[in-house]
Amino acid sequence: MESLEMEAKTVEEAIEFALKELDVDRDAVEIEVVSKGRSGILGFGAEPARVRVSLRPESPKLSTVAKEVADRLIARMNLNLTCYPRSVPSGTDEAPILDLEGDDSGLLIGRRGETLRAFQFLLNHILSHQMGERVLVTVDVERYRERHQEKLEARALGLAERVAATGRSITMEPMPASDRRIVHMALAGHPRVTTESIGEGEERQLTILPKRG
Repeated sequence: MESLEMEAKTVEEAIEFALKELDVDRDAVEIEVVSKGRSGILGFGAEPARVRVSLRPESPKLSTVAKEVADRLIARMNLNLTCYPRSVPSGTDEAPILDLEGDDSGLLIGRRGETLRAFQFLLNHILSHQMGERVLVTVDVERYRERHQEKLEARALGLAERVAATGRSITMEPMPASDRRIVHMALAGHPRVTTESIGEGEERQLTILPKRG
């Protein structure tokens, strides 16, 4: 059943009855008031309110659209890669993740992940324009992001121990915001060090400092 008409004493009551019949929430339907009805005089000449409630057509899932756009970009770049939407737990608001695998994985990752970040930026720009709202899809290649994050976290913890032992701060090399965020998060609960970002633009760096007091 995609639509139905419902009568009741009031428009709101008719809408509620229709929603229960369709077993959907209000934001899943389009509502047309056929007649507002009238109360009449002493019960005479009364007419019920009547509404027509129609289910909104379901929009395609973001992960499905993202895969289609990613496949087109991969074809334009003439890369031998296959795209798989990664399954995420149902009922969560986790952003879609696309996994790319194939012979040209290294080419798409690029130096220190620069090409991968550019590909993800372009993909999200196209998707946002196509869907009429800002969206965010994460792109991973051969689980590069997971391995990179694990290595960066391990390195950050190692440097933190040096800072804690010597009492001298250490400034890491310039990193993109996503990498700095990983380090900040990895050391957020450390009892003896803290972190801060310094510099501007592409030269922005992260410093690990001993906690005072």
